[in-house]
Amino acid sequence: MPYRVCKAFEVESGHMLSKHPERCRFPHGHSRRIEVVVAGDTLDDNDMVCDFKALRLAVEDLIDRLDHAMAVNSDDPARERLESFSERVIVFDGVDPTTEVLARHIYDHLESVIASGRRFEGPGGVRYRLPTGLRVERVRVGETSTSWGEYAPG
Repeated sequence: MPYRVCKAFEVESGHMLSKHPERCRFPHGHSRRIEVVVAGDTLDDNDMVCDFKALRLAVEDLIDRLDHAMAVNSDDPARERLESFSERVIVFDGVDPTTEVLARHIYDHLESVIASGRRFEGPGGVRYRLPTGLRVERVRVGETSTSWGEYAPG
């Protein structure tokens, strides 16, 4: 059984679900809890799956991009009204930005960061890297206190 660790983040974000038949098609927001679970078969030299700071640094740009942003489907005709807020609008190509789609988006991002072997610089010039062999097990995104969506392939 592999070792697993989870790092959680909280953001305020909005979305519009153009395919939804009721109120969710209108702009609305959520206080989201994002949980990223990674796994490794062995521990590193510090007896960790990975350093939590390295995990935070690997996703912080994306998490910051989602915070106080409005996610919208590229095919949504209402998208045009949001153009003046383009800095805080995230466009998903041809899909509604449901909680499940957001979870997959974060999963894919983290998986690509791990594959790149990219290093991150923390405070004081300390260098971090996610270990080779680290796997993204799942990403869970909470939409409300009672609802969440998850992406966990395999």
